[in-house]
Amino acid sequence: MNFKIRSSFSLGILVSLCFGLKGQTPNINVPYSFQFYQKLNKSVYDRNTRFHSSIKGYYEDDSLLKNRFDSLMKAGTDSLNHRSWVRRKITEEHLLNFDGDDFKVYADFLPDFQIGREFSEKKQTWLNTRGFQIGGKVGDKFSFYTNGFENQAVFANYITEFVDTRKVVPSQMNGKLGNRIKDWAYVTALLSFTPNKHLNFALGYDKNFIGDGYRSMLLSDVAANYSFFRVRASLGQVTYQTIFGYMLDPGAPKLTNDKRLGDRGKWAAIHYVDWNATNRFSIGFFQAITWADAEVEGKRGFDFNYIHPFVFLRPIEGSNTSSPDKMRLGINTKYEVLDKTTIYGQFMIDEFTAKEFFGNKGYWANKWALQIGLRGSDLFKVEGLNYLAEFNTARPYTYSHFDRMSNYAAMNQPLAHPLGANFREILGMMNYSYKRFDFQGQLMYARYGLDPEGFNYGKDIFKPYGTRVSDYGNSIGQGIKTNLYFAEGRVSYLLNPKYNLRIELGGVYRKESNTISKSTGLVTFGLRSTFRNLYQDF
Repeated sequence: MNFKIRSSFSLGILVSLCFGLKGQTPNINVPYSFQFYQKLNKSVYDRNTRFHSSIKGYYEDDSLLKNRFDSLMKAGTDSLNHRSWVRRKITEEHLLNFDGDDFKVYADFLPDFQIGREFSEKKQTWLNTRGFQIGGKVGDKFSFYTNGFENQAVFANYITEFVDTRKVVPSQMNGKLGNRIKDWAYVTALLSFTPNKHLNFALGYDKNFIGDGYRSMLLSDVAANYSFFRVRASLGQVTYQTIFGYMLDPGAPKLTNDKRLGDRGKWAAIHYVDWNATNRFSIGFFQAITWADAEVEGKRGFDFNYIHPFVFLRPIEGSNTSSPDKMRLGINTKYEVLDKTTIYGQFMIDEFTAKEFFGNKGYWANKWALQIGLRGSDLFKVEGLNYLAEFNTARPYTYSHFDRMSNYAAMNQPLAHPLGANFREILGMMNYSYKRFDFQGQLMYARYGLDPEGFNYGKDIFKPYGTRVSDYGNSIGQGIKTNLYFAEGRVSYLLNPKYNLRIELGGVYRKESNTISKSTGLVTFGLRSTFRNLYQDF
């Protein structure tokens, strides 16, 4: 690596700035869904508080969110309790509830049934998902949550092409995907323990997200679930999070013909410090390192050099002069310019050589990614009208490495932006809620460079950067210049807020054009539930 950064600073230096101030780390996790989290905007982006908005998921028992969260969960509730048992279960309660003196458990059936029409191919699409969720808490310090889904589907053509190429369903898992009808399973689990108001420990098979935008150039929920152990520590206006994750790479070359060993795995150590310097301004420092669980030379496993939760890792990684590990550094900022308007941004450095960077010669190893965005609520003084405008870009070969086992990806999907690298993207989103109705729209345009057969221009992060086309003269969008246009609209009627059960009508238009043009027009209708992001805007 070409980083010349050798400074290591501990969490203690940062928290000492705020020592003596009161912090709190609540316990009950809210599964991350951009659609639902939008409804929390007024509480999250409030100039009168200092909420750590970039660290997701949030907690429903956070004192800054509790009132807003509870009101959303009570949408349409009959306070007089005149509704029948059946109607209450369909429209306002969990299917099963068990309450004791010091525990609470709930369970729900989670359907996701959709039928659609793809007009360009005159093709019928459908999704048949049967799922469940179980959650609850024991006392005030321990909570748990799990869900699971069994799925069959016929997708729109561009999603089918993705599945056939990557051997994984977008944002989900692999399975029996070789036929026209795709069949796969998906599960999530999280155990959360809060021993005191300053610490939270979580053991999960889930995703994590860092940032204030719709996308994240640092860590997003685009990829499949992975196993992790997470620690969050809060003191004053500083929150520190460290994640140790284990991820699978089914596309990596096998080291043996013994199929009983399964897919190859990789490890990740991800540290993030977020400081709310003022009520308006916050800044966060990010660091992630990835390494293979095993190489041709033998099994390596977890590297305990990276277990220290309060030390940034670059000096440790750099102490191994022949290290095969990959380090990435980043920064996340937010400034609340108006009462309900926030600007935010991210910058991630994958590799950096100052001499080459300022030489402006398009050196391949100056790899970085950038995000700039604006978001807010109650646009035009219309309560519940949320908006977001965002620009994202990443230079060629960003997030890749000389070995795909240490690239920034999991389960054949990027851990940051779904387009990988070598792109520019601009997108806008609006969401409006009125009583039980939700309206959401998205427009997106991206420009990127695809690879001709046998070449590597830097978009595909799974290709080793040793196969690059040139050391110099690299620029964003190089390769087969491609334009992507994407528009989506959804209208839904909320039936039950407890598990986001809703009737939803949606439409998608997608066009990808270079030397040829491929377009998709899709309309879907269905009964849907759960809080999760399943991306199809790529």
